[in-house]
Amino acid sequence: MKRYGMQIGLRPGAYDEYKRYHAAVWPEVLAAIHRSNIRNYTIYHHDGILFGTYEYHGTDHAADMALIAADPATQRWWAIMEPFQQQIPGTPPGEWWMPLEELFHFDGGPSTPDAQ
Repeated sequence: MKRYGMQIGLRPGAYDEYKRYHAAVWPEVLAAIHRSNIRNYTIYHHDGILFGTYEYHGTDHAADMALIAADPATQRWWAIMEPFQQQIPGTPPGEWWMPLEELFHFDGGPSTPDAQ
């Protein structure tokens, strides 16, 4: 499993509608995400910036992302979402969301020693 993080800007005035759409993401879009081995997908918002994170449980991330991009329901969803978003300066060519480097992760879990 590999974790991914990314960020993108939210256009001024788009927050309420963007949030409304994400309160009821289309089942076909969620199914495409699931089929492509993505789990625990979360989008956070702060001050006009969206931060997304997910766990990838597959073996070929590029191929699974291509499957999502080819899905007709996802294409319709993206056509609605794209006008709400604006790229962060420095986003690499070919990317829509800015990929982020994971610097730290603590999973905890049952074998974590108690803090002293």
